[in-house]
Amino acid sequence: MDDNTNEVVRVDCKLIKSGLATLGVLACVAGAQAAMDKDAIAERIAPVGDVCLASEDCGGAAAPAPSAKASGGGSDAAPDGEGIYANVCSACHDTGAAGAPVRGNEGDWAARVDKGFDTLLDHAINGFKGMPAKGGNPSLSDEDMHAAVTYMVKPVMDVAEAQGAPAEDDAADSEADMAAAQKDSAADSANAENTAAADDAGSEESGGDAQAEDAAGGGEPAWASIDGEAIFNRACMACHATGAAGAPISGNAEQWAPRIAKGKDTLYDHSINGFNAMPAKGGQPSLSDNEVKASVDYMVAESQ
Repeated sequence: MDDNTNEVVRVDCKLIKSGLATLGVLACVAGAQAAMDKDAIAERIAPVGDVCLASEDCGGAAAPAPSAKASGGGSDAAPDGEGIYANVCSACHDTGAAGAPVRGNEGDWAARVDKGFDTLLDHAINGFKGMPAKGGNPSLSDEDMHAAVTYMVKPVMDVAEAQGAPAEDDAADSEADMAAAQKDSAADSANAENTAAADDAGSEESGGDAQAEDAAGGGEPAWASIDGEAIFNRACMACHATGAAGAPISGNAEQWAPRIAKGKDTLYDHSINGFNAMPAKGGQPSLSDNEVKASVDYMVAESQ
């Protein structure tokens, strides 16, 4: 070959080598980019965390045990007296239903304040006269009630002093008030038990035949002889005479019509076991099922 031919061959070889080198570089860049894209995608779709149960060893810090508050078993935080009052106590103590002293009304509270904070707290926890124990909400703790009573009486008495230990001069008076309150509560409980026992005895004496007739499709129910009006006045009137907490007022046919349409069995069940804001047995667990049914019959008869 002549010199021109050799020169052409050398140029072609250089071009081929340059092309191969360029392809190699491009291949490396493409591979690196693919790897970067793969890592980025993996990072984007990775889970935000891992589930680690308190009882498991997850190779790192142990998962914290669930708090008492999260599990519904209480909280280290102080009870919310205002919130408890709004949910449980305000139905009567904002309206004066059943003679309840209205919060902030010094005239209503004067005689009660004189008895001392401890007596008021005892009545709130254990019940007193027409007021059910713990406002009809047995799930409340004594600490919850302490917070609610503190909030309730704050406008009319010195709560800071009420929460502290009683002065030595007042100790005897406080003990006497507590004894009197316990005596009143015991007497009320005894009367309630005696009434229930008498009603049950009357039912046992006359209820056998009545129940037999009921089974056959006739006769009066076993609770027909129980004074439903008396039970109503004792356990139900606080809400059903005032409409507190949305309760249908006894005697108001319009409010009772949709409820009566559900049937007495439903009304009995709601009254005995509780429904929405209404506590079981009106917050009076000492009542028998038959006493509650008698009270329901009374309210229905008054409202038809």
